[in-house]
Amino acid sequence: MSVEPSRHMPKRALIVDDSRSARVILGRMLEGYGLTVDSSESAEQGLEYLRHHRPDVIFMDHLMPGMDGFQAVQAIKGNPQTATIPVIMYTSQEGELYLSQARALGAVGVLPKTVKHADVSKVLYQLRLLPDRRESRVVVAANDDVAPTVQIESPRRPSIGELETAIRSAVAPLLNEHASEMRRFVLASLESFARRLASEQKAAAAAAQPDVAEPPAPMPAREPRRAWALTAAIAAVALLSTLVLAVLYTRSVDATRAALQTNAKLSAIVQEQEAQIDLLRADTERRNTIAAIAPASTTAGGMRPELVPYGEVPLAGTRLERLRALITELREQGFKGKIKVATYSGEFCLTGNGFEGYSLAADDLPFKRCDVVGNPFDESMSTAQRQSLAFANLLSSLRSDSSDALVVEVQHLGRQPTMPYPDPNQDMLTAGDWNRVAVLNNRVEFSAEPSGEAME
Repeated sequence: MSVEPSRHMPKRALIVDDSRSARVILGRMLEGYGLTVDSSESAEQGLEYLRHHRPDVIFMDHLMPGMDGFQAVQAIKGNPQTATIPVIMYTSQEGELYLSQARALGAVGVLPKTVKHADVSKVLYQLRLLPDRRESRVVVAANDDVAPTVQIESPRRPSIGELETAIRSAVAPLLNEHASEMRRFVLASLESFARRLASEQKAAAAAAQPDVAEPPAPMPAREPRRAWALTAAIAAVALLSTLVLAVLYTRSVDATRAALQTNAKLSAIVQEQEAQIDLLRADTERRNTIAAIAPASTTAGGMRPELVPYGEVPLAGTRLERLRALITELREQGFKGKIKVATYSGEFCLTGNGFEGYSLAADDLPFKRCDVVGNPFDESMSTAQRQSLAFANLLSSLRSDSSDALVVEVQHLGRQPTMPYPDPNQDMLTAGDWNRVAVLNNRVEFSAEPSGEAME
């Protein structure tokens, strides 16, 4: 007969999260499934841990001080020693876009911060970190005609409810012993108090009697009865008090444990909500500032600048139509002089590379993950390339008409922002916040200079 037993290797999980309450909640869930849990409060500590240990799975938070979760996943997958370790993003971020970004970096899935036991068990079963729900060993008996097999079920792993019952059974004797000690202490205190009170009453009664009067005859039969009754009453009160205190103590322990668990969950939720509120408040204030300043931004000549979206030729499209309308308007007014056209470059948050080209980063991308902050499209163009063919033809027609008193002068003045950029060191700064300011600085300004003022 041959027996093939099932083999279980101990599994280890690493939790990387700057929130202590989140680490504790997830760690208890994983320990309930028999995993050994290690934790790190930052991505840097997690990478240092991986230099000396090799866990079977990593649960990674997204938003953390210093290196964030995405950067940590890139570092883990870029190291051949740790590239095969499955990584689960553990965050409050949601949506298909976030899931696609996480998987593109190498994460195998995403769990919400308000995780449930069913979600954790599903992930562990998918990663084969838990044994099958019903494992069995097969016993084969050699026979010439028939080879029967006997299914022997392996011991069932205790559930979380059974573990909690076992813990209560272990703690109950300690609580009972503590209650007994309290009961003995209260009883001894009450007996001491009763003896002192009785002696004080006897002394007071003896002092109140006249000196000449003879003391009454002793009553030995009644004194022991009174003392026994008083002792019995004190003992009953002490026992009742001890029982009440024991019940209250047990209930207070249970209530405290439940309150601590609830407080941990609420703390994690409050921290996430505070972070989201701060992000929304900062974004709202920035939008209000841009909305208040942008309409009032004008050139020195009182003309509103024309904004240039990233990737468009500056002197084309709406900028060309603006120049034509300005020429027509000045001719009708009999204006003589010079029209100055100045182009300025904004600095954009971009993603890409020098071979495939750059494009605007997604609005929700953290600013620190921008590949380039600048304007490679505008910087790669010459003065002639900044002008469309229609714009160049318009300038040529003005130069060829000797009777025309208007002259157009074109200048490229580079990076001279009129709108200040946000602080790049902000942890919550996104590419969308930065690019909304950059497009206000990527502009074309028009100004008119009369010939009389030019001569003066």
